[in-house]
Amino acid sequence: MRILVTRPSKDGAEIARVLAGLGHEALLAPLLSVQFHAGAPLALEGVQAVLVTSANGVRALARRTTRRDIPLFAVGPQTADAAARRGFLRVRNAAGDAVALAGLVPHWADPAAGVLLHAAGEDGSGGLAQALSERGFEVRREILYRVEAATELPAAAVQALRQGSVQAALFFSPRSARVFIDCVTRAGLPTAGIIAVCISANTARVLAALPFAEVRIAQAPNQAALLGIL
Repeated sequence: MRILVTRPSKDGAEIARVLAGLGHEALLAPLLSVQFHAGAPLALEGVQAVLVTSANGVRALARRTTRRDIPLFAVGPQTADAAARRGFLRVRNAAGDAVALAGLVPHWADPAAGVLLHAAGEDGSGGLAQALSERGFEVRREILYRVEAATELPAAAVQALRQGSVQAALFFSPRSARVFIDCVTRAGLPTAGIIAVCISANTARVLAALPFAEVRIAQAPNQAALLGIL
């Protein structure tokens, strides 16, 4: 299949390699781009662990500290892998979403042992911090990056959609789904022949505004589960 990959460029390139190994052709169409905030090294004194809810959070964290010994609690396997590849030595993987991470942190940490630092993006909801605060933890959110939305699809993606040569599209978040809707609506692009492959039910609900040949939802909110339903 020819598959539209909507992730930011770095993540999209990694997925393209995986898809090629599965016999698919990836067409990169980043709908979001990541801008990392510059700043002084993070103050980690008194921090018992860092919460990371995306690979971008890991990348942002790695730019702002040289420490790799501090425990890192990752939301899922892609985030945990990104941390391992950047040398973090003590990584735990919640293998799910922010709700799963909030449920596991009390088994991994002690409210009396120090602050939890959340390496967050500007568009984060703050729900993880709130859930853990209700369990007695002190959570400090550090805004380390922002994610900007594209205003149009790349020319190659536009041409492929017009020609009907895209069989499937991967969607990794409700926000990227909304950006896709905006882009294809403005350009008048057809989607009825495409299989929408979604990382969550929330993402699929956003895409209900467009016609698709089929909408598939991953059984777990991670890349492996997403690719498993292609």
